[in-house]
Amino acid sequence: MASHDPYVLPANLPAPEDDGAADHLVGLELPDLTLASSQREVNVRDFAVIYVYPRSGKPGVPLLPGWDETPGARGCTPQSCAFRDLYPDLGVPVAGLSAQPLEDQLEFAERNRMPFPVIADPERRLGAELGLPTFEIAGLTLYKRITLVSEDARIVKVFYPVFPPNENAGDVVRWLRSR
Repeated sequence: MASHDPYVLPANLPAPEDDGAADHLVGLELPDLTLASSQREVNVRDFAVIYVYPRSGKPGVPLLPGWDETPGARGCTPQSCAFRDLYPDLGVPVAGLSAQPLEDQLEFAERNRMPFPVIADPERRLGAELGLPTFEIAGLTLYKRITLVSEDARIVKVFYPVFPPNENAGDVVRWLRSR
């Protein structure tokens, strides 16, 4: 299998469609849930923006079979790097979260110099509490890409579906500034 560059989005990626799986989220309270992250254990209630993504890639490591053909799967690294680059502009506590194990999150955060926590949720505990959308691929159950914005731990804005992923951070900054 050919290697890929996780920092580059290929042309003609299929766009995810809004399947209604996030319609129930606005108004919900974030659970009192502590999870391991690249920086320490963190409580999801402590973040105003949590962007949830399927899984980050590593340079030279093959993609899962069918990854680029699965709407919304590709683009976790460009999305995370955009949040990293716009982090000073966001002005609120931010975290990334995926179902990947802590060792993957630690490697990713170090390689990409993430200034905020990258949360490991391999048991998909946040998803179970909130009913976050998931998809199946290569025997794995992964989160669909979604960004939650909260005030006082209550979800006030949901970005779903997120496409293209590398523009999500800018969309969040614009939304925050418009309030």
